[in-house]
Amino acid sequence: MKLHNSYTNKVEEFIPIDGNKVKMYVCGPTVYDNAHLGHARCYITWDVLYRYLKFKGYDVTYCRNVTDVDDKILKKAEKEGKTPEQVSQYWYKQFENSMKALNTLKPDIEPFATKTLGEMISIVKDLIAKGYAYEADGDVYFRVKKFPQYGYLSKQPIDQLESGARIEVGEHKEDPLDFALWKKQKEGEPAWESPWGMGRPGWHIECSAMVNKYLGETIDIHSGGQDLIFPHHENEIAQSECANGKPFANYWMHNGYINVDNVKMSKSLGNFFTVRDVAEKYGYEPIRYLMISSQYRSPINYSVDIIEQCKASLQRLYTCRNNLDFALENATDIVPENAEEIKKQLDSRREQFIEAMDDDLNTADGISAVFELVKDINVNVIDSKSAELIKYAIDLFDELTNVLGLVYNRDTGSLDEEIEKLIEARQNARKEKNWAEADRIRDELKAQGIVLEDTPQGVKWHRE
Repeated sequence: MKLHNSYTNKVEEFIPIDGNKVKMYVCGPTVYDNAHLGHARCYITWDVLYRYLKFKGYDVTYCRNVTDVDDKILKKAEKEGKTPEQVSQYWYKQFENSMKALNTLKPDIEPFATKTLGEMISIVKDLIAKGYAYEADGDVYFRVKKFPQYGYLSKQPIDQLESGARIEVGEHKEDPLDFALWKKQKEGEPAWESPWGMGRPGWHIECSAMVNKYLGETIDIHSGGQDLIFPHHENEIAQSECANGKPFANYWMHNGYINVDNVKMSKSLGNFFTVRDVAEKYGYEPIRYLMISSQYRSPINYSVDIIEQCKASLQRLYTCRNNLDFALENATDIVPENAEEIKKQLDSRREQFIEAMDDDLNTADGISAVFELVKDINVNVIDSKSAELIKYAIDLFDELTNVLGLVYNRDTGSLDEEIEKLIEARQNARKEKNWAEADRIRDELKAQGIVLEDTPQGVKWHRE
């Protein structure tokens, strides 16, 4: 398996540090608003990597943080007259619902910034003791020029970075390039005790602390969006390697941007879409399909025509899978003479899929392999009336689509049972006049594409 390493700018053979074990970290959301298509691109991409590594037999520990203290959260709280904690908890739940509706697996570890403050303070103290950081009037800054490799990840020479660096009003930096590890409390802001007075952590230090606490000093894979390469990931490398004296991550991976009608998506251009915006019109699964329809490092273009094409492609997959179920219901014990030949043909699609995914997670070619499998199934399996062949095809189809996280909205008895249990829990909450819990369950179901209708005869539900 080969992966593109942003640090070396090369496609390299993937060799984990510890045999079969893989430690993987992804920079998570700052929870102050709805998840947008850029979030979807990022977290679906790394969800597929997580799934594929497990498919390959690796023992993966996937950690993704949640930033629940940040300037954006504080501004939102002030604007809405709420506490920062109320804002972050509410928007984390919305993020969680969106990720579930997009069929991203929950990380093995999901630490919150405010729960990892002790570890952050400990790293900052170490950096000060080693001369890599300094305190200035309650703030603590990292001395960038003490780390000679600074700029290597982003491929930016130090003199180029210097030309764009500025010292803001109220900052007491030794050098404009230095970045904050700890911020002195401002009036009205939440703050925590530290050796430098009341304050809160800088954004970059939280990821270093969480990686160190939950995965170790050196990890296999660190990933995120291209927009995080500088300064966030560059700063993570500097502070972590100076604190630990070891390489921080062996493979750095970054996904490409989202374009809307061939123009980069941004709030300033007014072409900014949340996951919920798009899902209300087209559903969640077409979004997931779109995000893996191109190789992860290339930009993806979102348009109405393209998302409609994604819906049509998904329908082909669903039709094949439903046809297999129907064929199995009417199958016999007959085994065609050429059954083994057909199985080999189906197996060749699995190998085609693996070859594509081993080539730097090429999901576009991986999807092509799945559609070749669909063709083979339609030609050789559906009408075979052979239960053995049909089951073989079902297992293979499910295996490959599960790696991609597709075809997850099929009506199955077990899924319907889960929905019924949630509906029952909501009804119980309503009886107890626990309206907040009832609304939460309704929102959770809606995020899964389940619409509830309260009628005199009881609650009915249907899929969007």
